[in-house]
Amino acid sequence: MSRRAGSADLPLHGGRVPAWLGQRMARLGAVVAQAIVIEYGRDEFLRRLSHPFWFQSFGAVMGMDWHSSGITTSVLGALKRGLGPLSAELGLHVCGGRGRHSRRTPEELVAIGDRTGLDGHGLARTSRLVAKVDSAAVQDGFDLYLHGFIVADDGKWVVVQQGMNGDRRQARRYHWLSEGLESFVDSPHAAIDGRGQGEIVNLADRRAEASRAAQLALLGSQAPDAIAAMLAKLEGRPPAPPQLDLPHLVLPDRHDVRPQDVVARRLHATLAAAAECGPADFPELLLVPGVGARTVRALAMVAEVVHGAPCRFTDPARYSLAHGGKDRHPYPVPTKVYDRTVAVLTNAVRQAKLGREEELAAIRRLDRQARLLEARATGPSVEAFIAEERSRSHAYGGRSVFGWEPPSDAQQGETG
Repeated sequence: MSRRAGSADLPLHGGRVPAWLGQRMARLGAVVAQAIVIEYGRDEFLRRLSHPFWFQSFGAVMGMDWHSSGITTSVLGALKRGLGPLSAELGLHVCGGRGRHSRRTPEELVAIGDRTGLDGHGLARTSRLVAKVDSAAVQDGFDLYLHGFIVADDGKWVVVQQGMNGDRRQARRYHWLSEGLESFVDSPHAAIDGRGQGEIVNLADRRAEASRAAQLALLGSQAPDAIAAMLAKLEGRPPAPPQLDLPHLVLPDRHDVRPQDVVARRLHATLAAAAECGPADFPELLLVPGVGARTVRALAMVAEVVHGAPCRFTDPARYSLAHGGKDRHPYPVPTKVYDRTVAVLTNAVRQAKLGREEELAAIRRLDRQARLLEARATGPSVEAFIAEERSRSHAYGGRSVFGWEPPSDAQQGETG
């Protein structure tokens, strides 16, 4: 059984992820995936990937542009690189990608079937069918160019694929989950995210069953000329009924993070938990050399990605405040903080695998404490927080696609 889980509309951006960030994304993505599997199981990780708001937040906390279509490509690529060496241990396999990698998905699935005993040819057929539904049965103006297929050793899977509308400079991401899908053509999506594009054709809506049946009958009984004549008579038909509601994420074209993009009370709770509870209550997190208050703040946001409920991810821009963005929005990636975050999480996961869960439990408590503080925590405005981070960017090893962040005027004066 499978279903479509959701969708997202994103501004269409080109470019590539620089190697210095791509390598970090692979490490952080892999260790977050391991933490979720340890804490909640493999099925839950697949469910997270099928939720468009969580997926966007996951990409933002990894330092990608928080609103960009490029998050889809970069997150799937990071998981493919990071989880590849762990596939036997975790029982998770990431296939597909963008362009030619997308077209190779079926053969990758067949190869996985040969190694694991899964029905690789059946999975390949599923891959093709899911792609056909979003490219042919749902005609919404977006042409598919990316297809990612993540499958577990027990045959459960999630598909994340993306199409583009070049005229509108927009991308639309589609999420599918094998859990709960009863039909590929009868309301299968878990979610589709995107702005309204006017009237569309969605033959995958369960209310289109009569239309699908009529089309099959028509194709079996009518010549092409007769079908064309009947189509001409349909001009002026009433609009189709509204589509079924699914999780739907729509993000703006602008790059900068603004106050309306962030739920301030959640940000203040994270900062308060890190400041009030980190050094006193989480000494296990502070044993990694160089870890201080700034890293604990980043860890608190990563902790929410690991432990947060779906309702927590309505403002994916907030998660970009953990490790910035490669385009300098909201600020350059603080590489020193990023590396310490990965080091703490990696050590926590390593210890948990050995049966010592104190550090992983500390990260869980950090997330729980932030939620407890949310009702009463106060803090700086979003603008002030971003300005402060920018002023310290050089000290944090700030880096973007434009290069290393230079010292601020104040820092230059101190060293001059």
